[in-house]
Amino acid sequence: MTTAAIWLFWLLVLAVVYAYAGFPLLVALVGQMRNRQVRKQPMTPTASLIIAAYNEKQVIAKRLENALALDYPADALEIIVASDGSSDATESIVAGYADRGVRLLALPRRGKIHALNEAVRRATGDILVFSDANIFYHRDALRALIQNFADPEVGGVAGNTLYRIDPGSEASSRGEDLYWRYDKWLKQMESRTGSIISAHGAIYALRRELYRPVNNAAVTDDFVISTGVIEQGYRLVFERDAHAYEVAVPDAKGEFRRKVRIMSTGLRALLLRKALFNPFRYGFYSLILFSHKVLRRFVPVLLLALFPLSWVLSTSGPLYLAAATGQILFYGMAGMGYLLRANPLGRLKCFYLPFFYCLANAAALVALANLAGGQRIEVWQPQRHGTGT
Repeated sequence: MTTAAIWLFWLLVLAVVYAYAGFPLLVALVGQMRNRQVRKQPMTPTASLIIAAYNEKQVIAKRLENALALDYPADALEIIVASDGSSDATESIVAGYADRGVRLLALPRRGKIHALNEAVRRATGDILVFSDANIFYHRDALRALIQNFADPEVGGVAGNTLYRIDPGSEASSRGEDLYWRYDKWLKQMESRTGSIISAHGAIYALRRELYRPVNNAAVTDDFVISTGVIEQGYRLVFERDAHAYEVAVPDAKGEFRRKVRIMSTGLRALLLRKALFNPFRYGFYSLILFSHKVLRRFVPVLLLALFPLSWVLSTSGPLYLAAATGQILFYGMAGMGYLLRANPLGRLKCFYLPFFYCLANAAALVALANLAGGQRIEVWQPQRHGTGT
């Protein structure tokens, strides 16, 4: 019993360590070895900026002003707002921009992916650029994105989302900001290996001919759309100079709901893109996809097994006792982080890092349960700053 428990303990430890440390190091090493660059050239093909919206009256006017101020030839850029059955003033606000060239698609409530499919069907640009309604682009973001398409191997480009933290936000927003800094570094390394895992919905673009409509509303749209270019044999790369700005969700409750939705739909999206797990066709990409999107999602299951196992083995040696004690201390700090999330003390890393880590893994566990239980999330309720939804 003890020998089997020890083997299981170390297997679980190695899996968790690989998910958080071994995998990033492997990506960095392969990235340094391959160092695949993109042949960029300034270019201004026709482009369609597609903004998906649902009840965005608080931000949509500012978003459109931002889009209209982009440094890109006006005669080469069309702006389309796809409203997925908005019931507030979103559509009337967008309609007020018609004389400035903004096109409104007032669609029935069917889910974000259906709104995007319809917007693409009506778009005319050679390059499709996707954005959320609460995202604000740097003035030269489009030029930075699109210069990558001068390389014929590139089928899609993901931009660099930067998070702004409201002074009154709970500590979870700091954890989210720190995670995205890490994710940005990882995307740079992945891009050197050939392709990044997927794009973030705030800012990404792809060649129009590579868009494949998806008729499953219960999947993560940015993952399915962006990875489609990889499935067709093209590269999906990261452009760090294409900046977009977003305010982090200010409260832990909203952030938790957002993560559950994204992870639940993300797991279903993996089933839709299961062909990408074939290493004989997609090589190293298949490994990083599995490591980041599958193994990482199962980490909370590993942790739930590791915690009692550590205590079972705590009498077998000081190392196992230290492991058990360390977990108690870590989860205790996470609990304190939760209690202090709205307190200035909660902004200390010793509190908000364990808290955010546990929040993310709890969301992953709920997402796994949703998948196992057959629960589908088809309509979206954007978690916006200041909306409380």
